[in-house]
Amino acid sequence: MGEGWNPADPLVNPPGAGVGAWWARCVGALRRGWQVLVPLMVLTQVLPALLVTVLSLVLGPYFGLAEPPIDSDPTAFPEDFFSGLFLFVTTIFAVTVLVGLVQGVGWAGGSWVIARQAAGEPVSLAEAMRYGLRRALGVWGWSLLVGLLVMIGICFCILPGIYLAAALSMAGPVYVFERHNPIGRSFRMFHDRLGLLLGRLALVVVIVIGVGLVADVLETVALLPFGDAPLAATGTALGALLAVTVLSVLSLPGYLAQLVGLVVTYAEQRIHEGPVDSARLAAELG
Repeated sequence: MGEGWNPADPLVNPPGAGVGAWWARCVGALRRGWQVLVPLMVLTQVLPALLVTVLSLVLGPYFGLAEPPIDSDPTAFPEDFFSGLFLFVTTIFAVTVLVGLVQGVGWAGGSWVIARQAAGEPVSLAEAMRYGLRRALGVWGWSLLVGLLVMIGICFCILPGIYLAAALSMAGPVYVFERHNPIGRSFRMFHDRLGLLLGRLALVVVIVIGVGLVADVLETVALLPFGDAPLAATGTALGALLAVTVLSVLSLPGYLAQLVGLVVTYAEQRIHEGPVDSARLAAELG
């Protein structure tokens, strides 16, 4: 097809190959790596997210609203409402930020698995975790900065936040593979090939949101029998925790789709900049 292009490369989708070939490479990455990627995502994404969910159940958001005294003013907040609200918000925020460090292990380790397998090199869960630990702090730091920029954009208006989320979508893969200027590089990729990148991102976002909506609906339905305060009694607490734990597995396809979709999209962006193949991408991981 052209110098430096390999139409048979299992990871890098060559220019002009289209979304079908991109999708086939995503599916191929999952088929090659699911035995390592599934436990890696469970350990670094599903379980940390489950921790946040359980803490949300433990801390509220009821703050004494479930059963107010009969003779109380129905329009008045309970005495512990604002203290409970403050504890809930600060704790969940702090835990979510710290959970991002664990998730960074998964994003970096998963990228390592996808690239190495595409290059025909052996992988294991232990090696993926070790590589993820080496890169986790950097992935975490850049993710916090990207998240802050997106939040600022959302505060000004929804559209700037959506724009920044799309324009910075390649920052994570850029850092893992290149470890230099991930925000600037992501912006350049986005604006140089706007239509191509938006098309790939749209497919990933649809899958992630779809999986998330299904999981949220099923979790809400599963918790309905346990009332407003499911952890108030031992019986309901065990049932609620079991339901949340089982249903948390439903989020796994969303994490896999996000990881694989972004890495394959990043590889496709690189081939537009110059000759690159799976072997080179794997070597760049260090």
